[in-house]
Amino acid sequence: MVGHGFMARAHTNAYKRVSDFFPELAYRPVLQAACGRDEAKVKAFAEQWGYASHETDWRKLISRDDIDAVDICVPNNLHKEIAIAAAKAGKMILCEKPLSMTVAEGEEMCKAVEAAGVANMVWYNYRRIPAVTLAKQLIDSGRLGRIYHFRANFLQDWTISGDVPQGGAATWRLDSAAAGSGVTGDLLSHCIDTALWLNGQIKDVSAMTETFVKERLHAETGEVQPVGIDDACAFLCHFDNGSLGLFESTRYARGHKALFTFEINGENASIRWDLHDLNRLEYFDHGDDSIVRGWRTVHVTEGEMPYMNRWWVPGLSIGYEHSFVHQVADFLEDLEKGRPCQPDFRSALQTQAVCEAVLNSGKSREWVAVS
Repeated sequence: MVGHGFMARAHTNAYKRVSDFFPELAYRPVLQAACGRDEAKVKAFAEQWGYASHETDWRKLISRDDIDAVDICVPNNLHKEIAIAAAKAGKMILCEKPLSMTVAEGEEMCKAVEAAGVANMVWYNYRRIPAVTLAKQLIDSGRLGRIYHFRANFLQDWTISGDVPQGGAATWRLDSAAAGSGVTGDLLSHCIDTALWLNGQIKDVSAMTETFVKERLHAETGEVQPVGIDDACAFLCHFDNGSLGLFESTRYARGHKALFTFEINGENASIRWDLHDLNRLEYFDHGDDSIVRGWRTVHVTEGEMPYMNRWWVPGLSIGYEHSFVHQVADFLEDLEKGRPCQPDFRSALQTQAVCEAVLNSGKSREWVAVS
């Protein structure tokens, strides 16, 4: 594990629990080492979460013979170097999203893992929430018919104060040098990955972005510096299947901590989902008799529904952390069967391409094709 912050905890929890609930898997994670620059913090993390050892240099971690897989949970500007080195060392790689700072960097990462022939995956975990996976099954079965609209948003409010710094371990996401972009890479990338998975490829985009607080104190230098990331972004798009997309993300929506929603409108039916009520999928079927036609709420806890036969009895819910357990389980099963686990680097590069087109469109104020 390279990193010891929020996502490192979420991933480690999944590694620790997956064998309990997916006991038939041929491979079982062994927590060999955690890595971080601050020795006291990474040592404490390793001891708390059950890693056998710790390192302060990721290069030493990668060179160890007892390490088969490397999980990259560090700021975005470090993904490329670590991933390429890990691939050359023959390690499997699980990388936090977004894949890279740019499409060009992501392409280098893809070529590295493909040349090395190592298993790879990017942590777009919302695909593995059972209600979202069920939405995928309903779409693929044809229940919705032709798709007309896909709309999604991801709203937060934690950076409204101008006193929030940029840079450093806690607020690197506000520093363009470490993050590459703001809400586009951090939040909209989740919406985009989900959209590509559910509704297919995006052809072109028209975006607007805004940085509301223009200068912030840098946590590492102590100097007030210009802010280079996008605080808010909204964009329109065309999908290859002819449907229209509408996406919005901001960290300036007072009252919202992590509101991620999507709605899909089809010829025959519509579905919508809300992270705040993640065990429910709302469904409208125009084929119902008119006297009972309306939105219904499907409580996704039955054993026949995606992943739910692994957990509790019907009616009892699971949470955010279970999506990571599901992703680890899928990775291990795919590894056993010799197939790529999605989204792999190449798939995540398509999300990166949409993000880059969105940022370019925001700057040019023109429609931009997705490469």
